[in-house]
Amino acid sequence: MREITATLVQEHKLILRMLALLERNATLTGFDKYNNYQFYLDGVEFIRNYADRFHHAKEEDVLFEALVENGMPRLHSPVAAMLAEHELGRGYVRAMEKATLAALTGEPGQHSLIAENALAYLMLLREHIAKEDGILYPLAERVIPAEKRPAIVAGYASAEARTPADFAKRYESIVVHYEAEPLQTAA
Repeated sequence: MREITATLVQEHKLILRMLALLERNATLTGFDKYNNYQFYLDGVEFIRNYADRFHHAKEEDVLFEALVENGMPRLHSPVAAMLAEHELGRGYVRAMEKATLAALTGEPGQHSLIAENALAYLMLLREHIAKEDGILYPLAERVIPAEKRPAIVAGYASAEARTPADFAKRYESIVVHYEAEPLQTAA
């Protein structure tokens, strides 16, 4: 039987690498020791485009819908919890972006806001990914029948077809760039 969550688990690996960067840099930013605001703007772009539009779209529009069609309640269920966490994460990302843009204009006090929202986002998403990889995805593998799996895989392919060529490589290159960034902390 074809596995329907392997692609999503693989995408989580790149997202977790970005979360590790957020943890490293936001911790320093919170102590006024890292002020590469471009990292945060690139991080917001990564989250919005790769994690949210590319990855979460597959989950929300394809896998979660398949779970509901196969008996999982839409409300008061793991699907509802995952969707709520996606929304909560989007709020942290908006706040991180707002604080970063304010910091770029020289507005004081933004480092703590950047750090708080980045760290809240990464803690939420790490737990979220652990729940998906450890509980929800294995459940999906058990409950979604073989005859429905090709439609799920086709749904993922359709979502990927709506992205530009080399989309995933672009976002991997952003992560690789910041993983190699020498940490030159602010004075």
